[in-house]
Amino acid sequence: MPARERLPALNGDLAPTQAEARQPEAEQSEVPLADPVTSAALAADPETALRLLREGALAVHGRLTDASNAVLYCTVALDGLTTPCVYKPVAGERPLWDFPDGTLAGREVAAYEVSAATGWGLIPPTVLRDGPHGPGMVQLWVEPDPEAEELLALQDPAGPEPGWLPIVRAEVGPGRTALLVHRDDERLRRLAVLDAVLNNADRKGGHWIPAADGRLYGIDHGVTFAVAGKLRTLLWGWAEQPVTEEAFGVLARLAESLDGALGERLRPHLTKAELAAAAERVALLRRTARHPLPSPDWPSIPWPPV
Repeated sequence: MPARERLPALNGDLAPTQAEARQPEAEQSEVPLADPVTSAALAADPETALRLLREGALAVHGRLTDASNAVLYCTVALDGLTTPCVYKPVAGERPLWDFPDGTLAGREVAAYEVSAATGWGLIPPTVLRDGPHGPGMVQLWVEPDPEAEELLALQDPAGPEPGWLPIVRAEVGPGRTALLVHRDDERLRRLAVLDAVLNNADRKGGHWIPAADGRLYGIDHGVTFAVAGKLRTLLWGWAEQPVTEEAFGVLARLAESLDGALGERLRPHLTKAELAAAAERVALLRRTARHPLPSPDWPSIPWPPV
């Protein structure tokens, strides 16, 4: 069956924009906000950011109320440098039927390690450390660029328009349909390859952040690295298309690194079976040299989509 025919219809309206979805609800009167330019510069300097996240003093200022698990908006300060970050304590993780309890924070760190190993830098610097509510994942906050072009759109169902790729047909009202599309953007394409490696079960449209320096960062990687196939994403525009030559080279380096230094860094966060499954996914991508198709056995689109 052609890739496009395997994409399901989608019902419902799109959620708020990624910037709106990430606004913290204050628990104190003053919430320090991030600056897009400053946060982008720090995200592009992982050595400095990782030291700050690991060693800095962590202060909680608010929480993100739209998240299913406890997600706390914080600042971390060290040697005169202070920056916003996200802290997800293990104690605030909601039990899931398909992931072991208390493992989501470690999976976020593992996802960062894989992203760093690709050389693409698609996930903000992320560490596992103690905080005010116990051990948890701490990730640099990247403030979205307010001037960035939209990467998702609803278009005429006869589309897509040039420069866009189809995701699903969406019902937007009684008797009205539209085509949900994403841009044919190289940054998104790299993210699609990373998600296939991670087996990411939740790549919503609000789970990527355009930074002020033009980079794109993926966030929220707690439901990754399952052994069973769970890829659920909006980035189906390249389904069954050949991966780029660049991506093929990255996959080759990942395969080697998973047997070495990267595998050692992932070992504290994943089981032996999960590590083996990650290596098998990389091997499959190299063997087919194509972006994967949606699985017929698992919902291919996250809900809500944004």
